[in-house]
Amino acid sequence: MSKARLVITAVVVEGRSQSEVARAYGVSQPWVSRLVARWRAEGEEAFTPRSRRPHSSPKATSPVVVELVIRLRKELTEAGLDAGPQTICWHLEHHHSQRLSPATVHRILTRHGQVTPEPKKRPRSSYIRFEADLPSQMWQTDFTHVRLTDGTPGGRDVEVLNFLDDHSRYLLAAVAYPRVTGPVVAKLFTRTVDQYGIPASVLSDNGMVFTTRFAGGRGGKNAFEKELRRLHITQKNSTPNHPQTCGKVERLHQTQKKWLTAQPDQPATIDQLQALLDAFRDEYNHRRPHRALNRNTPATAYAARPKATPTGTRTDTHDRTRRDTIDDSGVVTLRHNGRLHHIGIGRTHVRTHVIMLIQDLNIRVIAAATGELLREPTLDPTRDYQPQTRQKQ
Repeated sequence: MSKARLVITAVVVEGRSQSEVARAYGVSQPWVSRLVARWRAEGEEAFTPRSRRPHSSPKATSPVVVELVIRLRKELTEAGLDAGPQTICWHLEHHHSQRLSPATVHRILTRHGQVTPEPKKRPRSSYIRFEADLPSQMWQTDFTHVRLTDGTPGGRDVEVLNFLDDHSRYLLAAVAYPRVTGPVVAKLFTRTVDQYGIPASVLSDNGMVFTTRFAGGRGGKNAFEKELRRLHITQKNSTPNHPQTCGKVERLHQTQKKWLTAQPDQPATIDQLQALLDAFRDEYNHRRPHRALNRNTPATAYAARPKATPTGTRTDTHDRTRRDTIDDSGVVTLRHNGRLHHIGIGRTHVRTHVIMLIQDLNIRVIAAATGELLREPTLDPTRDYQPQTRQKQ
């Protein structure tokens, strides 16, 4: 028998006072009064369990915003773009002046059947992540397969070769070929270098178009390897059967294919596919917010920092990266030749986490969260304090 029924019986049937019953059952006297009044008004219905949900929710998301979230989910999905809660939050804030938390957006999507349950995935904490500190410090490259709708059974298979900057995820090149060969890789790499400069290193898998290290020594190095050696570029290759090492370019392939599949006019020729790839590259680099870049675009991240160069061509400089937090006086510190120097940034940026990019005496102080350049001084080794503006002589 429930406690509510016992209380009602004690008061109504046994005739005991409400205060006495409250003390006997360890409940409050007002609760006993409300329970008795409910029983007299409703009878047996008084013992039915009731929802504790409030009658109104003034802070609940409005139906207009809920409809907007569902519409954004549909539009982004149909465009072949990321439509997760974080991306929807970004679009709400930047294009519709609405701010919601990712958890709220996820609840809205789940409530309206927009989320497909998935088996529990491997925890993110188990992955070992790496990211280059500077643009052009490392490029990743690989190719993937795409089918043309040219009327042949299943479609004709062609290949798309991509070059991706590891630090900024900037898509440097995306070109379609009937087949990707060693000379094709070398030619596109040279063309990309002419446009963006020489990277410090290049990471790829162990395909024969990228390396002949597993070819048993037959034929020597391929054209791509010879070009890397000529430019003093460090060549890096993933561990065999471990594609996670090239995870950024592998993830790019997934995003690229999803976008291509969502286009209303599917390509029937390589030229048509290349036109779509050029459009995707523009969208991906300049307009699509990237989750790994704090919702900045790859183009923003690529332009925020100076470009790394091969160590073989810059033996006369000392390049390093340092992370720090601006102290309460608006200053960060840097040690040069064993001597500590104080660099004024300004009290406006107190407690801001920064990244310092140092090349000999040239310093760039960048906000770690936004990529904003806060100051770009040249260190004066003779002074302990580096003021924000040069003093007039």
